[in-house]
Amino acid sequence: MNVAEPQKVLVADDDAVNRQVLGELLKPEYTVVMAKSGVQALEKALLHAPDLILLDVVMPDMDGYEVLRRLRADPHTAHISVIFISGLDRPEDEASGLNMGASDYIAKPFNPTVVTARVALHLQVVRQRRMLERLANIDGLTELANRRRFDEVYAAEWARARASRRPLSLALLDIDCFKQYNDRYGHPAGDRVLRSVARTAASFMRRPVDLAARYGGEELVLLMPDTHAAQAQHLVASLGKAIEQLMILHAASAVAPVLTVSVGGATLGEEGGESAADLLEAVDLQLYRAKHGGRNRVEWRTAG
Repeated sequence: MNVAEPQKVLVADDDAVNRQVLGELLKPEYTVVMAKSGVQALEKALLHAPDLILLDVVMPDMDGYEVLRRLRADPHTAHISVIFISGLDRPEDEASGLNMGASDYIAKPFNPTVVTARVALHLQVVRQRRMLERLANIDGLTELANRRRFDEVYAAEWARARASRRPLSLALLDIDCFKQYNDRYGHPAGDRVLRSVARTAASFMRRPVDLAARYGGEELVLLMPDTHAAQAQHLVASLGKAIEQLMILHAASAVAPVLTVSVGGATLGEEGGESAADLLEAVDLQLYRAKHGGRNRVEWRTAG
């Protein structure tokens, strides 16, 4: 979720009046999605990925408890916060919902002030949790994804590529003679250069599925799902030229008077049987070839 976008609330209630009242309460602050049955609630939770669900307990086709059980059983919806809204006000009913994983419980007839306050509170918790998750996945220097995040995304994309028999391209980018740059200009200047290269690399990852991450030291990794070798090679070659055109003076380089990069890559094709570790090792080998073949170049292998 973009922090500039309003948070999204799914209201699931079979009573049209309740849906209308809750919608009018929440729409000034949030994006509101309506569902009038348990089945519809599950469908819309998957489709819209809401930040919070207000869920009626008593519905004709599927009660709220069963909806919550199914939400928690699906990894795509298991994380969504749920507030039960119900006319069942016995303590054991409330305890049952909370024990199943509901975040809160509001009894009908509900007080509009209480509803808005509790929704605001739970959505604040959601924002804070996502902020912490984001920070845990971001490299502090470059603001790219960190190694931990890359490992998670790479494992998922490799599995998806194998299952769908679609290509997966992977590249490692290394700043040429970076140690010499630090020795000549100092580590603060080296940090600034690394940030500049990272921003340029990120600008070439234009699709939501593409990922640029800091792999370690002066190495960045580029993950490009559903991208054939020729496309990926063209992209990283253009990236290398863009970095060179930053015209960052590098008088200590043995390659060029300005900062350059070496790139190694590989593509897992439709028939490829390599493991995720094997593909990464192939990429690392191509980077070794690029660095020992004169630097400021791209070496690529189609894995298949």
